[in-house]
Amino acid sequence: MTDHNAKWTTMWMARALAYIIFAYIMIVEVLLLQGFLLRLFGADESAGYTRWAYNSLDRVMEPFRGMFTPIEFEGSSVLDTSILFAMVIYGVVALAIRALLDWLTFRLAKNQRQFEHEEAVAAATAAARTSASNPVVPPAPTAAVDSVPPPPN
Repeated sequence: MTDHNAKWTTMWMARALAYIIFAYIMIVEVLLLQGFLLRLFGADESAGYTRWAYNSLDRVMEPFRGMFTPIEFEGSSVLDTSILFAMVIYGVVALAIRALLDWLTFRLAKNQRQFEHEEAVAAATAAARTSASNPVVPPAPTAAVDSVPPPPN
C-alpha cells in the first residue's frame, strides 16, 4: 500500500467515524429536546411513548443528572435545567465534530488534488524522457523548397 493510499484510507475512516458520532449526537439532541418538552408540558408518565422517551432520556442524561434542581410548576409540569445544560454541552460537542468533519473533508480533497498533480507531473516527465530518447527528426527539405530563388533586392 502506498503512502498516499494509507493516508487517504486513514483520513476516510476518521471522517466516517466522525460522521457516525455526529449522527449519534444529533439523535441525542432530539431525545433531549423531546424529553425536555414532555417534562415541561407535564406528559403522563403512564403512556407508553412517554415511558420510552423518559428511558431514552435517562441514558443520555446520566453524566448531567442532578446538576441543577428542576423547577416545578403547577400540576406535573417541570422545567428541568439539567436537560437544557446537557443540550448545550452536546451542541458544543456537535459543533466541534462538525468542524473536524469540515477539516477532514478539506484535507482529503487537498491530498487527492496533490496526488493527481504528482501523477500528472510524473506522466509528463516520463513522456519528456521518452521523446528525448527518441528525437523527432524533421523531414529533409524537398527539391522544390531548395530551388526557390532568393527574393529580389
